[in-house]
Amino acid sequence: MGAEFFETGSKGAGSMSIRIIQEKLESYKARSLQEETNAVKEITQEIVLAALARSAFFKAAAFQGGTCLRILYGLERFSEDLDFVLQKPDPQFSFEAFLGPLRQEFEAYGYNLQIDDRSKPDVAVKKLFLKDHSIGKVLSLQFKRPRDFPLPIKVKVEIDTNPPVGSHFAQQYLDFPFPFAIIVQDPPSLFAGKCHALLCREYVKGRDWYDFVWYVSRKTPVNYALLSNALDQIGPWQGQGIQTGKEWLVAALEKKIRAIDWAGAKRDVERFVLPAQLPSLELWGTAFFLDRLEKLRTSL
Repeated sequence: MGAEFFETGSKGAGSMSIRIIQEKLESYKARSLQEETNAVKEITQEIVLAALARSAFFKAAAFQGGTCLRILYGLERFSEDLDFVLQKPDPQFSFEAFLGPLRQEFEAYGYNLQIDDRSKPDVAVKKLFLKDHSIGKVLSLQFKRPRDFPLPIKVKVEIDTNPPVGSHFAQQYLDFPFPFAIIVQDPPSLFAGKCHALLCREYVKGRDWYDFVWYVSRKTPVNYALLSNALDQIGPWQGQGIQTGKEWLVAALEKKIRAIDWAGAKRDVERFVLPAQLPSLELWGTAFFLDRLEKLRTSL
């Protein structure tokens, strides 16, 4: 499937729907333009989740990734993308059935949304890009922006249609913009996915390591069966049949930790956290992450 574009309009949006978003935005108590932008983006992400829940998306799919940690499990950093995984592999999966519900939901809340479906039939990870430049014109914002470009919102939606086996799932509930249920990966499976990213991503993403600290601080166990299958499917251990465990993971992560430019990794995270979290980033360095790794080694 090539790129397809759809636009919603805000003409049908009621004042009540816009007020719901305004009240949600005010609850963030943003103290900077970046915080306010992050807040509106997160509100947009939750509306995406609500629209997908209305359309039975979660009968086949599950929420995962950093935004899942943020919205469902209380991770104290903002996140950019919405990541999903099919509960069972399906090479025929398409976003097409869910584009209509997305358009309708966003129209109701005052967005003029552009939906760009960039999914390709021969690629397992399907992608949508959601863009809006209008919601900032109907909200009362605290911080000044250019008059003709008040609040650009971009959200990437990805789903893995050929996931490694071994995930465990759970049902969770959200209340905004209305109560609804979604299916998510459980924390050990989420941690396994994060460990796979830490070991296999071709560049250093500081947000991965921020999440690693979060998991370790909560003594989250790792779903090693899922991690083993993921490593066998993609990355430098592909096809090797690696059977991971705690000692294997600790040794592999130690090599990564000793090779990272932690100043650069820290810069990647700074704009996604609130000012109260910034002092903790000053701890970032080889010694700090080796200490976190030891905590992982001695945990459950």
